[in-house]
Amino acid sequence: MDIINARGLTKKFDKFTAVRGIDLSIKEGEIFGLLGPNGAGKTTTLSMLSTLIPPTAGTASVNGFDVRKEPSKVRASIGFVFQDPSSDDLLTGRENLYLHALMYGVDMKDINKKMDDVLELVDLTKRQHERMRTYSGGMRRRLELARGLLHEPKVLFLDEPTLGLDPQTREHLWKYIKKLSTERKVTIIITTHYMEEADLLCDRIAIIDHGKIVVTDTPINLKKKLGGDVVRITVNKPNIKSLKSLKYIKSTEYANGILTLAVNDAGMHLQEILKKAGNVESVESRSPTLNDVFLHFTGNEIRESDESDAEGGWSERMMHSGNK
Repeated sequence: MDIINARGLTKKFDKFTAVRGIDLSIKEGEIFGLLGPNGAGKTTTLSMLSTLIPPTAGTASVNGFDVRKEPSKVRASIGFVFQDPSSDDLLTGRENLYLHALMYGVDMKDINKKMDDVLELVDLTKRQHERMRTYSGGMRRRLELARGLLHEPKVLFLDEPTLGLDPQTREHLWKYIKKLSTERKVTIIITTHYMEEADLLCDRIAIIDHGKIVVTDTPINLKKKLGGDVVRITVNKPNIKSLKSLKYIKSTEYANGILTLAVNDAGMHLQEILKKAGNVESVESRSPTLNDVFLHFTGNEIRESDESDAEGGWSERMMHSGNK
């Protein structure tokens, strides 16, 4: 069963089109990754699905509710953990949860039990009465996960949930995210720039670029799409035409002095490849990673963000305004 469904979803900001008619089908209980370069349309897509901004065209439903016609029901069905911390440093962890519960209209007779439940889930029971200013970055993110779950949403949006955390804390947070999916059957939509994170957590991934979804599949199948091994060669003026004539080379890309090849059985053919490549400075051969997939579909260039962030300044306020 699809808990999120979008068809032709489009968003324009004046003359700029941030999202260009995307289609999405996300199953209940799935961890779904939305990956893309800066300005690809990820934040705008999440903002439309969570009713923070209205679509310019197309349709979308979340938990069976239309984002245009039933925004209050959509909001009651979702939680959202923003990239930037949004908890009050002057309040304790428990007080932050209590304030959020009031905003979302959690039944007063259930508030304490639900707070106890989510605090235990993210291992913050012992620190719940300490002010947020004393929390580490990892503890803050865990509390915000707990806050997003307090009203028992069907869908949880996580925008760069581990950005800026150290590797150990990041892995701990992955454990909690997995637990939400497996034990609580929460559908999780995650944006991330960490390919390892997407590979480990996500059941399926959509890569979005220039406002369009260019490919959707499981991490394993996406890596298989590259075909064979990845050979990266540092070389000046490579003989790409000659390399393309070799049947075991599935694709070639050249950018910034690096030639990237998808090769069947690279070990068997590496010597011939190096002879044809040109004046080789260095070479690396390995199995494909999700990072290779990302670069294959989005390109190697660093891109400045051109996605309008007009919604960014007020999106968080809207989500926490209690206006459901």
